[in-house]
Amino acid sequence: MKVMNEDSALKIIEQQDYLAMRAGASVIEADGFGEKVLRLADGTMLKLFRRKRWLSSAAWYPYAQRFADNAAALRKRDVPVPEIIDVLRIPSIARDAVHYQPLPGKTLREMCREGLDPDTEQELKTAFTRFVIRLHESGVYFRSLHLGNVVCMPDRRFGLIDIADARIGSSRLGKHQRVRNLRRLQGIAGESEWVDFFMVINARGVVEQGHDFHDRGCVEKS
Repeated sequence: MKVMNEDSALKIIEQQDYLAMRAGASVIEADGFGEKVLRLADGTMLKLFRRKRWLSSAAWYPYAQRFADNAAALRKRDVPVPEIIDVLRIPSIARDAVHYQPLPGKTLREMCREGLDPDTEQELKTAFTRFVIRLHESGVYFRSLHLGNVVCMPDRRFGLIDIADARIGSSRLGKHQRVRNLRRLQGIAGESEWVDFFMVINARGVVEQGHDFHDRGCVEKS
């Protein structure tokens, strides 16, 4: 399977090519406007984006391209992300799309639903806090931060999915940005306690005192 060059431009495909790609696909996510995420017959993923407003930044910088650009930027920061194959425009269905290889493993939300023993759950929570700190120290503001977008991989690392709306800067996040970045997680029942808010928000001072909060990865379910 070819992988997209980081400088590759958005590729326009015709209806017949899209239908051929979509043949045998499973719908993973959809809403009232149609399909959003497909698992294709070959196991790769296709995430579809619609332009919600005609007068928006998505007109000149499509979300599918942002997804691909953020993948490249996160990979440079040693954060596992999906491997991009192509960024597509599909005029026949008025959608842009990103075609990618999914990360191996399960999301933390999936692992919670399957059940975790208390010791494993606590180890995962500790590792997740370290992971969030590392993201913030690397300048990553992940607007979609919740357990459904964090994958625990077989090599025991955490990775990110659904990264189109991430903002990635050159300097660590300030305290106000860290607080804002945790708000969505705070509002999700059963997930807000998965991160040590005090430690994340005050991580800069803690790190400067010499404590090691580098992400050591996730733990395997026993």
